[in-house]
Formats: sequence, structure tokens, C-alpha cells
Amino acid sequence: MKAIVTVIGKDRVGIIAEVCALLAKNDVNVLDISQTILKGYFTMVMMVDTSGCKMAFSELSKLLQEEGEHTGLSVRIQREDIFEAMHRI
Repeated sequence: MKAIVTVIGKDRVGIIAEVCALLAKNDVNVLDISQTILKGYFTMVMMVDTSGCKMAFSELSKLLQEEGEHTGLSVRIQREDIFEAMHRI
């Protein structure tokens, strides 16, 4: 299943590496990535494939959120279909 991961936080070295390492450790493949710095804040959006992940989606979501809080980031994941439904005009 495809999902959208968003990451926001004060810019520092290693954010992409940390988030991608956590995803890789849980067999989540990054399909596309976009990131930028806005006035000192790092923002990133990734399209990922969770089909190889062995844990439940809710557990993955909780893990990403907790790890993000531990490192001073907001890290969220949403199913692609829900993300698209929320952003339709």
C-alpha cells in the first residue's frame, strides 16, 4: 500500500538519513521524496510503499510519531487514499 509521510522540524544535519533509516529498518520503501527549508524549518513529504512492512499500519504510524517526538520532529504517515480524499477540491 502507498502512503504519504510528512516530516517537519527545526533544520539540522541528518534528518533525511534518520527518517529513511527508520523506514528501511521496517521494510518501507521510499518511492518519491521532496524536501525544502523554510526559514530554518525542514519540511519533507515522501511517497512510500508499505507493502513489505511486517507491522500493522497503526503500529508504524505510532513508531514514526514517537521517534519523531524523541528527535524534535513531527513525523506523520497517512494512507495515500485518505491523503488524496482530504485534499480534493
